[in-house]
Amino acid sequence: MDRVSELGFWQRMAQERGWIVLFFSSAGCHSCKIWRRLLGEWERRRDDLRVWEADAGIEMGLAQEFEVFHLPALFVFRDGRYQRPMQVEALLSALDPWLAAHADLPPEEAP
Repeated sequence: MDRVSELGFWQRMAQERGWIVLFFSSAGCHSCKIWRRLLGEWERRRDDLRVWEADAGIEMGLAQEFEVFHLPALFVFRDGRYQRPMQVEALLSALDPWLAAHADLPPEEAP
């Protein structure tokens, strides 16, 4: 899992290929700890997926840009383009089906 900051975020994203899950968290968020473990395992199981984590308390500009009002917050990108927010149950068995169900949808406009 890579840590990201708002500095150079969009330039870095534009160079990426495959799936990226942008995961907003904070140090004191219990649900974030659960999601961090879950996303780390998912990332290890897939060659075409990377997880980027941004601390919402530190990367406040990025959190505002994505209109993050609660944590954890997940956003999906594919080949450097914003796809959509990810809203799914925190179960490893739910992640691949969610991604497959949304894989053929066109990209959305970034928040």
